[in-house]
Parts: sequence; structure tokens; C-alpha cells
Amino acid sequence: MSKRFRIGIDIGGTFTDLVVFDSKLGRLIRVKKISSTPRNPCKAVTKALKEFPTEILIDVEFIIHATTIATNTLLGQLGLELPKTALITTKGFRDIIEIGRQRRPELYNFFVQRPKPLVPRRYRFEIDERISFNGEIIRSLSKSDLDRIIKKIMEGGLESVAISLLHSYINPMHEEIIERELRKAIKDLYISASYKVNPEHREFERTSTTVVNAVLMPIVSRYLSELSISVKKLMDTKIFIMQSNGGIESIDKTSELPVSIIESGPASGVMATRYIIDILGFRNAMSFDMGGTTAKAGTIINGSPLITKEYEVGGRVHVGRIIKGSGYPVRFPFIDLAEISAGGGSIIWVDEGGALKVGPISAGADPGPACYGKGGENPTITDAHLLLGRLNRNHLLGGELRIYFDLAEKSFREKITRINGLDPVEAAIGGLKIANSLMSRIMRIVTVERGIDPKDLVLVAFGGAGPMHACSLASEIGMNRVIIPRSPGLFSAMGLLVVDFKHTLIKSIRKNLDNVSFEELEEVFKELMIRGINLLLSEGVRRDSIVINRYIDARYVGQGYELIIQADGLSEENYFSEIKNRFNSLHESRYGYALIDDPVEIVNARVDVIGMIKKPRLIKEKRCENQKLEAIEYREAFFESIDSFQSAPVYDRDKLLSGFKAQGPLIIEQYDSTIIVEEEWEISVDDYGNVILSSS
Repeated sequence: MSKRFRIGIDIGGTFTDLVVFDSKLGRLIRVKKISSTPRNPCKAVTKALKEFPTEILIDVEFIIHATTIATNTLLGQLGLELPKTALITTKGFRDIIEIGRQRRPELYNFFVQRPKPLVPRRYRFEIDERISFNGEIIRSLSKSDLDRIIKKIMEGGLESVAISLLHSYINPMHEEIIERELRKAIKDLYISASYKVNPEHREFERTSTTVVNAVLMPIVSRYLSELSISVKKLMDTKIFIMQSNGGIESIDKTSELPVSIIESGPASGVMATRYIIDILGFRNAMSFDMGGTTAKAGTIINGSPLITKEYEVGGRVHVGRIIKGSGYPVRFPFIDLAEISAGGGSIIWVDEGGALKVGPISAGADPGPACYGKGGENPTITDAHLLLGRLNRNHLLGGELRIYFDLAEKSFREKITRINGLDPVEAAIGGLKIANSLMSRIMRIVTVERGIDPKDLVLVAFGGAGPMHACSLASEIGMNRVIIPRSPGLFSAMGLLVVDFKHTLIKSIRKNLDNVSFEELEEVFKELMIRGINLLLSEGVRRDSIVINRYIDARYVGQGYELIIQADGLSEENYFSEIKNRFNSLHESRYGYALIDDPVEIVNARVDVIGMIKKPRLIKEKRCENQKLEAIEYREAFFESIDSFQSAPVYDRDKLLSGFKAQGPLIIEQYDSTIIVEEEWEISVDDYGNVILSSS
């Protein structure tokens, strides 16, 4: 008999969120927000789990976890020191991770600094070998070189090794030999081989991905081991990890491929959005997640989130865009998100010219906003909301977090008023407007800049701070419908419970369409599918729950980059003509033209193997039309739509029944968030307890 409960754990920069879903009742029965512990992330998790009753802990089917530890490691978080890592590469390619591409993060800055290489030059070892682009061995692997390198790795006390040889994506033989000899010679050495991590051409991106993976392996593996041990002391259950591609995987797989979880937390919010709009009958949506440190926007079109296959981890972000060349390229499927440093904890400050600014620095979990009373002295967006009457003046988290209004006001007076003379209330209003301007830009990045009209989408707003800004942001970009989920501050954690197992397997082809036979392609796809199915079976997925999607990476001959096209549902008779038609059609929709008569090259065969898990079933609530609900209080609060203060009713969301309707302006408070309903917006509560906002 299957167990009753599922637990989602999402560790963010400010709060660690835990949710418990009861499959019998069809709803969340426990939600918990607790301050994150960046120096020891497991500490917050185990502290929160210990507060759950024993009858829950003994009946947990599984835990799904999202973490920011991979990103934080490469951003230089205190307490996460980079391990000593080596790179073994083909003779002549020692400096490839330093040479990189001709991408300048600052085009007109002659003194621009590239990101510091993750592997110092003294730990980059060349080995005499050569394999051609078609897999032919031109020069066999030098045994003496390998023995010399192994000796240096041992003498240097290195923890991890990245192996990336020229053209190993087409013939991994030499990488396999090096990997085998390293394992025989050095016990407990972490090894990342590019033929396993990223078997695609383009030496820089493949090597960079493998190096990032090697650097993360010791830290992520130790963290997951510690988490497993901590959880095992409390309960007997499995733990799965959220990936950046919107799927989950086993702890063992994550330990081998930590690059897969770099953006795991943000991905879960998008998947939660897909789940909720599917229930409500929508196909197109924008997810907007505003937490403590950042705001993130993603797009779902025809029921599927947009995916990108390359990301720069540790890079700088400018107006929601990652600055190319400022970070470390990682080639892995990522849910396509635009992100900006504008969260509830983002600091409001004054520059040298006296102008008001917001972010990118955040107060984080420690010390947090000034109003938390934990030692923070800088005003934040949360402090601004408090000063403007938009937040409860006494407490948050249902009374668990005491709020200090006087400290928030003091922070504005000392850090803003004293410098430029701006009144605290005026500074708070300015801070909110600046934050909204920044966040509206990322919303346009994932819509207008992708050729998508925001008016055609429904906005799903979540995160602790998202519902406070949703109406203003929707109005600014022309959207007229907003969904606030039942537990918006814990929505990303909820998203962890509605995702499937997913793995992407790739094999390089690098042949013109006219030079590939149907049998050859089918053999490649068959090999990838068998590997993927075996991987899912090892993770406990039932064979009848496996879904397989086949893709081809294609481009015009001579093009620099390729497009991914679906390769399912094709018969042998029209296989290659249909692939070309699909590629031309996608190229025209993406770039505005198609070279119909030009030859097409197949770069890679790609397979997504998905292990479907039973989704939580939400149960409809009993409707109560014309509910008469007394307000908790009437509060003077600032509303952006009228650019003024107004007395508005404050409601307790837990008392809102399905069918409840009201006209803004008003405020709705709940455990994990606060909803600001601007004037000209109407709210209604649907059958699942979601608050639906519609503009008049």
C-alpha cells in the first residue's frame, strides 16, 4: 500500500519552505517557512521536519528537494570553498577554459576582467593523444603522460578531476581509459568525464560544463549525503532532487551530474505554474516568482515551459539578462527564465548622485530586512511595504515572525533621509516603483522579446512578495488576469510535488541529412532510449510509466548554432523530408526566414525519457455564493493605482470561501504572503481556493 504524504523542500536565499501534501485529502495539510541557514542548509530542513507530527513522518512516500547550493558555490558563498580541481585535456588545449569565446561582458572596456578560471593553470594537465572529428584514432593515448599526470594529482592533493579530450563526444575511448586508471590509482577521487557530462561538439562549452561539474561534485555530494543522513534519522523515505530542466532525479544521479541542479529552485515554480493552469483550463501563462532575493519570470506556451540548452552560471545579470562572457558556460537543458535582483529583501539605497536605487544586494536571511529585528540596518522592499501600510505592522508568518515598524522607519531615516532628504514614506514609494520597473522588464523579456503578446497569457504570481506586486505589474504590461495560488509563498515547494522524472540523453551525429540512413538514425535513438529506460528503472520508475520524446538538433550546413526539432511520429517513407520541413518551419518562425533549398545538417540525436509519477489531486471546495465576510480591520495603505493612501479592508485568506467576490482596493493576509488588490481589480475565489484577480 502506498504511503499517504509527500514533502517538498525548497531552500531559498531568505527562507526554507516545506510543504506536506496529503494524497487522501487532496490538499496541503502542513506548510512551514523557516529562515534559511546558508552556512549549513541542512540545519533549517531538519529543524522544520522535527516540528512535524510523528504520524506524518512515518507515512511519507518521498521527499523532493530543490536547492541553491550549486549556484551559491560558484557565486562564492561564505562557507562553500571551491575544491582543488584538475583538468586533463588533449595536448595543446590546456588554456581552452581561459581563452573561451570572443564574448566581452563589457564591449568598450579595454580592461574588462574575465571570470577567474575554476582550475588554476598549474592543475591543467595535457596528455599526448588525438582523435579526429569522425572518431578515428590518430595518436594513441600516451601511457607515460597518464602516469605522470596521476602522480601530480596525488602529490597535489586534488579532490576532483575533469576530463575533456578533443572529439571525445564522437569516440570516448581515451577518456574511458583515463577515467579507469584514475579510479584504480586514487581512491575517493571525484571524476567528471565529458563523454558522460556533455557529449556534444564545441570544445570550450563542453570543457567548461565538465569543469563546472567537477568543481561542484565534492560539495554537492557531501551536502546530499549529509541531508540523507539527517532525514534518515527522522524517517524512512526516498529523496529526489529537482533539476533545472523541470524534472526530478535520484540523489545518486545528482551526485554524478550536479550541473543538472544549478537552477532547480526557480524551475519548480514554473512547473507548479504549469500544473495549476492545466487544472484551471489555461494553456498559456507567465510565472512570476518574487522571493526574498530575486524575482523570476518564465513562460508556458501550449502547456510546456520554454527551454534553453545553455546557461552561464555565476555570471552577472543586467536588466534580467545574463551578460554573456561574465560567467561559466554550462550546457544542459534549463527552463528559460529571466531573473533580476529585486526581492523582498532587496536593499533600497542612494547612489553618489543622490538617486534612489534598488538592489542588487539583498539583506538575505541574515540579517534580513530591518523590520525583522535581527540586526539589519538597511531599508528593503519589505520595509517599504510595512511603512506604506501594505504589510501587517505587528507580525508575519501567522505570528511566528515579529515585525518592528520603528526599525523599518529608522532604517529609511538613517540610510535615505539623512543622505538626500527624502521623507521615509516618499522613499518607500519610490523604492516600490523602481522595483516594479525592474521587474516589468524581465516580464517583457520572456514575452515581448520572444514574440509573445502578454495579453494572451494569464499571470500566475507567487513567492512571498509576488502577490503584493502582481496587480501593478500586470497593469503595466497589459495583462488583465492574475492567479494567486492558495499558498503563494510556498508555491515553488508545492511545485516539487507535481513534477516527473526526466533525463536527456544526447549522441553526436554531425552528418548532412542526405548522408544519413533511416536505419542509422533509428539505431542511435534505440541506444539512447535503452540507456534512458534503464536509468529510470534504476530510480524506481515503473516501465509502464515511461514516456519517450525524440528530437534532432539541426542546422543549415555552415551555420554556427542549431535548433531542436521534434522527431516523433514520422514514418520511414517521409522521414527526412518531414525533418527538413519541420526545421525550415521552426527556423522561419524563430528568425523570420527559411533557406528551403539549402542542405540541412543533423548535429545531434536527443532523447528525453520521462518517468511519470502520480500527481497530487486537488479536491474542489464547496462553493458559498454571496459570502458576507467581516474585515479584520481597515488600514490606511498606499495603492499604486491611485498613487495615494486609502483606507482599505483587510481580510484573512483562510476565511475566504470558494465563490467569494470583492472589489479592490483591499488587502488579503495569510501565513506565507500578503495580496494587494489595487483599484479597478476584482477578486474571486475559485473552486480550488485560488484567488483570481481580474481588471475592469
